[in-house]
Amino acid sequence: MAEDEELDLTVSSTESNYTGDDIVTLDWKEHIRRRPGMYIGKLGDGTTSDDGIYVLLKEVMDNAIDEYMMGFGKQVLVDVSEHSVSIRDFGRGIPLDKVMDVSSKMNTGAKYDSKAFKKSVGLNGVGIKAVNALSQTFTIRSVRDGQAKQIVYCKGEVVDDCTIVDTDEPNGTLVEFVPDATIFRDYRYRDEFIVPLLKNYTFLNTGLAVIFNGKRFISRNGLADLLKENMTKEPLYPLIHLKGEDIEVVITHAEQYGDEYYSFVNGQHTTQGGTHLSAFREASSRTIKEFFGRNFEYSDIRNGMVAAVSVKVEEPVFESQTKTKLGSRDMGPDGPTVAKFIGDFIKRELDNYLHRNKDTAEIMLAKVQTSERDRKAMAGVTKAARERAKKVNLHNPKLRDCQIHFNDAKGDDRLKQATSIFITEGDSAAGSITKIRDVHTQAVFSLRGKPLNTYGLTQKVVYENEEFNLLQAALNIEDGIDSLRYNQVIIATDADVDGMHIRLLLLTFFLQFFPDLIKKGHVYVLQTPLFRVRNKKTTKRGRKASDAEEVYYCYSDDERIAAIEKLGANAEITRFKGLGEISPDEFRGFIGADIRLDRVSLRKEDGVAGLLEFYMGKNTPDRQQFILENLVVEDDSEIL
Repeated sequence: MAEDEELDLTVSSTESNYTGDDIVTLDWKEHIRRRPGMYIGKLGDGTTSDDGIYVLLKEVMDNAIDEYMMGFGKQVLVDVSEHSVSIRDFGRGIPLDKVMDVSSKMNTGAKYDSKAFKKSVGLNGVGIKAVNALSQTFTIRSVRDGQAKQIVYCKGEVVDDCTIVDTDEPNGTLVEFVPDATIFRDYRYRDEFIVPLLKNYTFLNTGLAVIFNGKRFISRNGLADLLKENMTKEPLYPLIHLKGEDIEVVITHAEQYGDEYYSFVNGQHTTQGGTHLSAFREASSRTIKEFFGRNFEYSDIRNGMVAAVSVKVEEPVFESQTKTKLGSRDMGPDGPTVAKFIGDFIKRELDNYLHRNKDTAEIMLAKVQTSERDRKAMAGVTKAARERAKKVNLHNPKLRDCQIHFNDAKGDDRLKQATSIFITEGDSAAGSITKIRDVHTQAVFSLRGKPLNTYGLTQKVVYENEEFNLLQAALNIEDGIDSLRYNQVIIATDADVDGMHIRLLLLTFFLQFFPDLIKKGHVYVLQTPLFRVRNKKTTKRGRKASDAEEVYYCYSDDERIAAIEKLGANAEITRFKGLGEISPDEFRGFIGADIRLDRVSLRKEDGVAGLLEFYMGKNTPDRQQFILENLVVEDDSEIL
């Protein structure tokens, strides 16, 4: 090392003034409120399914489900408004003398003794305390054998510790809370995220009734109902439904690219999989391969597979408090490994099923053989395309990568969740975003012109088309989304006709070849302002254009009109025709903490296949007629 490069190991006087006064012990509620991400993941405002307000709901719901799993209570009442939640179960009720302990003392609960709650989700005695600390108001009421105890909190502080009273209410626990708006800014609960969450509870607990805002959900066929609810393509053969002690599995194939899985542990939806899902994928592929006695590639067996697996594990170990990925290697302290338990079950039950159901086996064989033929036909194209992508990615001018990736094995989980890639049209918009992005978590990929319409084409086009080949290489999804490099894939196009067209072309690409990317909630559309309304008079005086009192960025005509009314005659209105017209400094606010994203969803009831065929197919005359019949003219005059 050169002399002028010598490290400075000196410590300033300020830094060295380190005394016992610097050591602070936070009480339980203050620690949760200062570090909410440690307990509930990200905060959010309710616009995405993994936002913190839904984690709060789930933490309370998990306790109610644990009671049902132990055989107490047949239904759970859930009432949710835009800003409040009420959950009433009909289990045993919390012991009245422990209501305060379980709601306000960390690491307090009944689930440490596996005899009481053998296969529970919430084992750490943390969840409901986090809900309490992060709520503006939190009320917990327990009813046991004709008596009730209620405590009311505000941000974890006791407001009203009611005495025990007699009651004729049925046993159970009621929890009501209103999330703290100073932590969850501008939040709002949305039914579109709550309903799937509650339905999953019924699929995993056959016979349980969940009444949500007066609507009753119940499942009689467990995971088979879950698959029927979520599949967007028809199954090629009847669902293979296998049940055993502590395990339930459903398997089928569909005419779609890639494989699609729903995995659960003790009723918890493990959206990031874990040891149980890895074991299931391995065991099912191996069993099918051995049954047919062919040297099939596992990728050919899994292509088009849609499956769900649920296991019950004693004292499960998850990789974070939000419990989205199982880390347990064993089924319990004295049980077999997760891999052996699932492997033995699949080998026995799936093999027996295929021997008994020859028609299903023949359809499955035909699907696997078709996948094998398609893969071999594409082998040359794929290899060459991957080599091109690898060479280009070393110095890919289209990709401005970030430093942290979603598929990293290590690192801050909250940062991994924040990883995103913006897909932009052209270099101008890409340049603006690149200049002010967070280089740790935000990447940028720039398209060149309009991408190809991939509707009705085979996957071969993904590798032959340079644009899509480089995009899938940047996302690292050639072999499925397990190695996806970014949690959020954000389509950032102009708010004009061309931008909308590019957006549709990209969505068609993802829907055709990577539907699981959308189903898993990774694809978003960036909202950017249509107008800037500012005070001309103030601007001339030299005030900064970013002053909130003087400048308004409007995402709709209603917002534009409201801004004009606030500023009056001095209002200066700018219509943004493209992202490239927005300066980097202005863009900073649009992709930062207040970013507005619309999540792209894919549900069975959406009828996506029909929509794609109509809007992206070759029926141009039909679309022209549709446009003419539905064109809106501002002065309401007739179209001649």
